[in-house]
Amino acid sequence: MAGSLHAVSHILVIALVAIIIPFAIADLTTTIDPSSNWGTWEGWGTSLAWWAAAFGTRDDLANTFFTTQTVTLNGVSLPVEGFWLDWASTSPSSSSWNWSADSSQRAMLSKARARGANIVELFSNSPMWWMCKNHNPSGSDDGKSDNLQSWNYQTHAVYMATIAKYFADNWSTKFTSVDPFNEPSANWWNGKTGTQEGCHFDVSTQATVINHLRTELDSRGLSSTIISASDESYYDQAASTIQNLGSTALSKISRINVHGYQYGSGRRDSVSSLATQYNKRLWQSEYGEGDAPGRELASNLLLDMRWLKPTAWVYWQVLDGGGWGVIDADNDNKTVGQPTQKYFVLAQFARHIKPGMRILDAGSDYATAAYDAASKRLVIVAVNWGGAQYLNFDLARFKTPGVNGATVKRWATQIGASSGRRYVAYKDTVLSGTKFWSYFEKEMVQTFEVEDVVL
Repeated sequence: MAGSLHAVSHILVIALVAIIIPFAIADLTTTIDPSSNWGTWEGWGTSLAWWAAAFGTRDDLANTFFTTQTVTLNGVSLPVEGFWLDWASTSPSSSSWNWSADSSQRAMLSKARARGANIVELFSNSPMWWMCKNHNPSGSDDGKSDNLQSWNYQTHAVYMATIAKYFADNWSTKFTSVDPFNEPSANWWNGKTGTQEGCHFDVSTQATVINHLRTELDSRGLSSTIISASDESYYDQAASTIQNLGSTALSKISRINVHGYQYGSGRRDSVSSLATQYNKRLWQSEYGEGDAPGRELASNLLLDMRWLKPTAWVYWQVLDGGGWGVIDADNDNKTVGQPTQKYFVLAQFARHIKPGMRILDAGSDYATAAYDAASKRLVIVAVNWGGAQYLNFDLARFKTPGVNGATVKRWATQIGASSGRRYVAYKDTVLSGTKFWSYFEKEMVQTFEVEDVVL
């Protein structure tokens, strides 16, 4: 009997080991580097363009995007619209200016700020129609040539600076930054076929406008409002523009803005290197696509965090149709549908990587990491693109990698499947020495928070 019990005991031990081993041996391991410093995170944002024009009075939507219980956006970019009606007067109190324009967007701006949004950028899609060569704010006749009249280079700067000053004086909104362009090197701003406002600017023209803008902002007491540029569509365009702006204009720019419409292509690392070389901050200032399941967002966001190394990340239109919004909506008919899976994918990042955190090298293309020195909290977000497997996270390089045996909180979203997990919280992960691991289904994003960590 004793022998039989011993045999059974031995079998149980083997079975127990067989159960435990898969949890201890991961298919992939990444090591977080505490000595790295990829910048202090400034925040997450969205543009107050079409969706804010349609839904700017909605408190419920302001709560959805700008409170700590939701996606937690803390930044907004406001497009300049038609405030300056004609060239008769530069005085903002004259009849040449219509300050009641775009009240819905301003309403959402006010709601966002009341809920904690502390970064506000002013940008221009196009100069006013009467400043354009063909009097068309949708672009030049061929889409690839300058459409701003040369005698209005300074006038466009006056326009931007006057708006910034008026918002500060009358609506208690001091813009963090002003960008006088939007995708200026693009060749699709065609006045004959275009349906959106846009304007091509040659790089030399950009430089001239930037120099004028700095002068106009300073003359209005807005010396602390920085200039950002140039919101190019592609990473490669941004790199070319930076290299050709010239030292004078570059000295007037405090931050490089770039859009993410090159998606999985382009040299993000070149833009990052140039930002470091010229000592400029760097934002991914606009990203969007029509992939409602969230695959593209997760993939390109991770690429941005690893290779571009921005300190802020802005989604184009949080409400839109065709998969472009993180919540489905019809901005023309002013109807709001349901959150897409992309909403929850974004939440995995935006609810946890918070302003003030230090961005760290997570050691791989499938993960990003951030550290909060005040709370001693380490945040890791990772995506598994392959087959279902365990991912192992190694904190051995940290001075204090947390407390052995402590619970590591985690959240999970299944990319792609609208019926899959949506930001589900778990407390089933434990720090074992300097490591922890978690099982990932294929195309799953998970977020982890490790407490009591010291770099």
